[in-house]
Amino acid sequence: MAKLGKRLKAAREAFADKENVTVEEAVALIKANASAKFDETVEVAMNLGVDPRHADQMVRGVVGLPNGTGKDVRVAVFARGPKADEAQEAGADIVGAEDLMEIIQGGKIEFDRCIATPDMMPVVGRLGKILGPRNLMPNPKVGTVTMDVAEAVKSAKGGQVQFKAEKAGIVHAGVGKLSFDEAKLVENIRAFIDAVAKAKPTGAKGSYMKKIAISSTMGPGVSVDVDSATGN
Repeated sequence: MAKLGKRLKAAREAFADKENVTVEEAVALIKANASAKFDETVEVAMNLGVDPRHADQMVRGVVGLPNGTGKDVRVAVFARGPKADEAQEAGADIVGAEDLMEIIQGGKIEFDRCIATPDMMPVVGRLGKILGPRNLMPNPKVGTVTMDVAEAVKSAKGGQVQFKAEKAGIVHAGVGKLSFDEAKLVENIRAFIDAVAKAKPTGAKGSYMKKIAISSTMGPGVSVDVDSATGN
């Protein structure tokens, strides 16, 4: 077994017996025990009672965090003509069509979000095996296949977070930075949890939200009381 470093060991000791706390308590605990030399991301992980292998149990969606993510999001847009111009004016980092497809096929993926106009999907579709596993494939359900590319770019840059259940039914996302004040982090976390709650699929049976944990990039997780986090 790998030996724990002093920093992580101290954090785990501070978190001992701190289980099923409120979101506010979890944030305060994480901020008080952070010791990394960089501005860590605060992350939320949720264990859902779903099996994403079944179409009627897939959980995916998008949420605009009220206080942003604190991260500089790089946006790529597949568009031509006036729509390409709109994307560039809105602040897209990369804009293109077949030329962008070739760059991605060559292994150069220097973006965090990918947006496309509907007419570009035949081109983007060829990149499914590359973009799909990275959760970068444009999808109309989360607003990344759209004619309003300017608004999509601004939303992505402004703190919009996408989420999608993984094979084990886990949904996770970065919801801010440790440098945020506690109230802003709590507001972001609750917005994310609420969005996942509203995305409950029709095929979900029994308990939907099983566990919720909050952590920082380099720290251990703190389990949060599901009922208090969801307002039940």
